[in-house]
Amino acid sequence: MQIRAVRPDEYEAAGRVVLAAYQALPGDHMSGGYARELVDVARRAVEAEVLVAVDEAVLGCVTFVADDRSPWAEQLVAHESAIRMLAVDPAAQRRGVGQALLDACLQRAAQLGRSAVFLHSTPSMVAAHSLYLRTGFTRVPERDWFPLPEVPLWAFRLDLAQR
Repeated sequence: MQIRAVRPDEYEAAGRVVLAAYQALPGDHMSGGYARELVDVARRAVEAEVLVAVDEAVLGCVTFVADDRSPWAEQLVAHESAIRMLAVDPAAQRRGVGQALLDACLQRAAQLGRSAVFLHSTPSMVAAHSLYLRTGFTRVPERDWFPLPEVPLWAFRLDLAQR
């Protein structure tokens, strides 16, 4: 498996992977046109960094947000990077794809000299929460967010200096 920047010819496949992973989750988190945002890898690749896990096909995808100046930054503070839309094809889950994508984002944040990596996750993303906690992220409830009343987003943060 290789982790690298998404190529334009992979935008559609990466978008399908992200959408499939999110659709497989329980709960009402796809409201407000979010499905269109999930599949729009081309836009994210211009406005942030999109990484894919590839092994003959796209297995997973993540959007890395370098800093708080990005249009993809949600509640970032100075010296933080963020992870958005980390998704693994449901057929490829439990094979280390999510961990490999997460590790690549942490490495990128360290290369940029960021002090921490921040992310939001829905309460139903239980497998992702295990991945984040195992990697050293901690919950920061004071930074939880409700973009819509029916969509709670839990905040997680990893201090890179403690890694």
